[in-house]
Amino acid sequence: MRKKAPGKYHRKGMTVAAFFEMFPDDTAAEAWFVKQRWPNGVCCIECGSVNVQVAAKRKRASFRCREKGCERQFCVRTNTFMHGSKLCYRKWLFAVYSAATNLKGVASMKTYRDIGVTQKTAWFMNHRLRRAWKRDPKARLFSGPVEADETYFGGRRRNMSKSARADLTGRGTVGKVAVIGIKDRETNQVSAQVVERTDSDTLQGFVMQHVVPGTAIYTDDAKAYTNLPNHQAVKHSVAEYVRGQVHTNGIESFWALLKRAHKGTFHRLSPKHLHRYVDEFAGRHNMRELDTLQQMAAIARRMENAQLSYKDLVA
Repeated sequence: MRKKAPGKYHRKGMTVAAFFEMFPDDTAAEAWFVKQRWPNGVCCIECGSVNVQVAAKRKRASFRCREKGCERQFCVRTNTFMHGSKLCYRKWLFAVYSAATNLKGVASMKTYRDIGVTQKTAWFMNHRLRRAWKRDPKARLFSGPVEADETYFGGRRRNMSKSARADLTGRGTVGKVAVIGIKDRETNQVSAQVVERTDSDTLQGFVMQHVVPGTAIYTDDAKAYTNLPNHQAVKHSVAEYVRGQVHTNGIESFWALLKRAHKGTFHRLSPKHLHRYVDEFAGRHNMRELDTLQQMAAIARRMENAQLSYKDLVA
């Protein structure tokens, strides 16, 4: 009997060679982006009209709206994570492919070597792509059971300089950034968010914003989760990690993957940009069952209104 392959063996992947066979030039990559953004035909990004023609001067725009009073010129890059970029479409598409196929993320150093741009450009590209991973605020609520937990990101004190350690007062999570997450066992979907505080109002508010009323909620025994409705907790403080169906192993496995990426791929996640990495890994987790080409399409379909300027990124 044939044994199952490890991981998501049922998914249909795509090799690098297959990618370049499917997208041999920039024209093919551009056509693919157009199809993903406008599956029912190109429409004006300003007025929504389908009365659109291909513009003659492709240096400035690929399409032009023919409606009187609008006449907007635009291309598939406009108002997307590619907005204002001079890079060719195939390089952008390879960056999308790389993001979809690397479970622990892609460092800017790898991106710049793969597609032949500067490290600064690669870093900017990767952050722009992360905008497309962000969970849709209109997505359906979790019906559960759900697991909720928080984790922290920050350097270890023993690795800090003496002056940096001197600025920290207290112990444990002091000086670290908190992230709250929730996982729905029914759909295997995850939502996570960087938070400034880990008090009961903040953590319970996040949980209740993501669940249908009456949903069973499982957490650890942190006091911040006390008094949640339909809530049960495992007592990590006394080494209780599973009690029947009550555990937080699912959301903790998500934290484990994110922290492996932190230590093994990126090495350092600054508090300023941490929310984008959290969005990326939650989005990638939620697409894990899809084939590679389907994942790429899902990212591309989210590219609209995901523009990010370099000025805003480094502000």
